[in-house]
Amino acid sequence: MRFGQRYMWFIGLTLTLLSAELWLIGGLAAQKSRIAFSNLVFDNYEIYVMDADGGNRENLSNHPVDDMEPNWSPDGRKIAFISNRNGGVYQIYVMDADGGNQTRLTDGPWGKREPVWSPDGRKIAFTVQAGRSRIDVMDADGKNRVSLVGKASSPSWSPDGQQILFVLWRDGHHEFFMIGADGKGLERFKQGLGGHSPSFSPDGERIAYYEGIQGLEHIFVVEVDGKNPKRLTHNRRYNSHPTWSPDGGAIAYVVSKDDFWRDATIHLMTADGKHLKQLSNVHDGIDLQPDFSPVGLAVSPTSKTTTTWGRLKMLAPDLR
Repeated sequence: MRFGQRYMWFIGLTLTLLSAELWLIGGLAAQKSRIAFSNLVFDNYEIYVMDADGGNRENLSNHPVDDMEPNWSPDGRKIAFISNRNGGVYQIYVMDADGGNQTRLTDGPWGKREPVWSPDGRKIAFTVQAGRSRIDVMDADGKNRVSLVGKASSPSWSPDGQQILFVLWRDGHHEFFMIGADGKGLERFKQGLGGHSPSFSPDGERIAYYEGIQGLEHIFVVEVDGKNPKRLTHNRRYNSHPTWSPDGGAIAYVVSKDDFWRDATIHLMTADGKHLKQLSNVHDGIDLQPDFSPVGLAVSPTSKTTTTWGRLKMLAPDLR
């Protein structure tokens, strides 16, 4: 390949990758989205937030014991999370979006996990680790707690707030089931379809989840009627914990070397599995459990141009 041809090839590659990345990040910048996540350093989990391009990391929880599994309220003003700061048992807490006013909502002998706000912000569904676990729902202030279904975990509210999708342990494996927010109308999502951490898209038309395949874990998306499951990740890594961007155009998720979260980092891709981008760095600790905010700080397209150019220079042929 002659110099001119190589140069034009490189320019074309630059423009293609740059436009793809700006397309992916630009929509998130317009929405002013942020991502909350759990970060592990020196055996201590903290709740962090960052811009949707991976910048401006900030520790919100700042506590010497574990704080994990953040979930934004629908108005973006609060974050629910779990902490074992009260007697070593994980309980559900809530704090302001800036980390202030950290308040415990639950108590009791059993651990509480996976808090998720209802779309109207009035309720929180969560998993209770009692025996094979169950799903409970309570008011956003911790009152009026009701048990919905047993042998279940990983609740996800439908966008209209009428149903909760969850994982049920059945016949030796995990399957997706649905139940009404009032605890009525239990039904199987689709026979044999299951996995982990199911999540409704904002429009309610798709569900993202991850499942084991060929000794690894990969992200899938399926239509809400259970049709057309599509595998989105194809690397030789463990991919988990998908979370939708507010407009449903992108998915943040975790990539690790094994199922013990070794070297886990947060990545971003478009909802069709294209335009992949790594957001966090393993040198900053292990990053897990991302959750998109509905509001937050803007992303800087300028900083993305610099980052893209630096990466392209490493991939480029010798143009000297």
